Amino acid sequence: MAQLTLAAGMSRLGTESAFVVLARAGALAAQGRDIINLGIGQPDFRTPDHIVEAAVKALHDGAHGYTPANGLPQLRSAVAADLNVRHGVEVNPDHVVVVPGGKPTMFFAVLMFGEPGAEIIYPNPGFPIYESVIRYSGAKAVPMALKEENGFAFSAEEVLAQITPATRLIIINSPANPTGGVTPKEEVDKLVAGLAEHPHVAILSDEIYSTMLYGGREHVSLLQYPEIRDRLIVLDGWSKRYAMTGWRLGYAVWPEQLVEHVTRLCVNDHSCVNAATQFAGIAALEGPQDGVAAMNDAFDARRKVIVDGLNALPGVRCADAAGAFYAFPNIEGTGLSAMEAQTLFLEEGGVATVAGTSFGAYGEGYLRFSYANSTENIQEALRRIRGLLEARKETTI
Repeated sequence: MAQLTLAAGMSRLGTESAFVVLARAGALAAQGRDIINLGIGQPDFRTPDHIVEAAVKALHDGAHGYTPANGLPQLRSAVAADLNVRHGVEVNPDHVVVVPGGKPTMFFAVLMFGEPGAEIIYPNPGFPIYESVIRYSGAKAVPMALKEENGFAFSAEEVLAQITPATRLIIINSPANPTGGVTPKEEVDKLVAGLAEHPHVAILSDEIYSTMLYGGREHVSLLQYPEIRDRLIVLDGWSKRYAMTGWRLGYAVWPEQLVEHVTRLCVNDHSCVNAATQFAGIAALEGPQDGVAAMNDAFDARRKVIVDGLNALPGVRCADAAGAFYAFPNIEGTGLSAMEAQTLFLEEGGVATVAGTSFGAYGEGYLRFSYANSTENIQEALRRIRGLLEARKETTI
């Protein structure tokens, strides 16, 4: 075998464990096992037909070539118009950069600010790519602890206390993956006010779940704070809102001073997003939104089923899931570690979940359940898990 020498940064690059769980679940299903997947974070709905047809039409009409690196002008204008309707803010379409999914924005933002000697604050437990890319860049990854007793919202006071002269970037995510937590407006207000004392710090606000809130909650976009717009990057996209995960289409709003830099990263990385998908993105934003509302209503109904069901399991407690489509129960009372529970539930119960430690060290004692699955499957999954936990309790008495 060839003796290859890899760059040191490759050893610092992590992964997204949900895909590892998905692969194992698929392997078990291929063996004939009945697997209920509550692990993967994608809607179990089809992309609405009018969006699909827009892509088909674009292909028939000859949309086969390169597009501008930052996205089609008409798509960027549609994004700006949508943000104005949803958040009541004016966005210059020239500050919108369209990319293939949400991850490129994370990667580009961290590459801009991360290097040895720099510090980047990120949510923990949080989307695993944050910490992975920070470490890859050589920067110090500083965890922003998201605690169950706070509804998994960040504490502005604690975050501000973590800022040092080396801090380059703060990443926040609300509604949050994996916890389903939503940070209340008063906490966001405190963070923004405190950042006035730290003008050297940029902010990446991951708002990909911005349309998925429950119980009368309303999304607070950081775009609504003009005092930080000159150092704010807001990530959003189509994947969750329109059930378009496989289309690989996302965008971010960048401050004017960073637009040229991120566009050059796009040119170097992927040239542009494929043309037909961009026309589908226009149709999604400008077309009927009834599919979005119906999907969210279904998630809300499932949310209540899974939270109630988890709280009824022995040794388990689960905070109310405020947004996204995840429940993040505390399993410490079962006596199982997060990875032990993930393995037990999948291998013996046929239920795929993701260990909380896949989202950072502060995720120990928790599991992520995605309720992007049918109510019937959720109820059956809970029944299987109850059986496993009760059987385990009997053997330890």
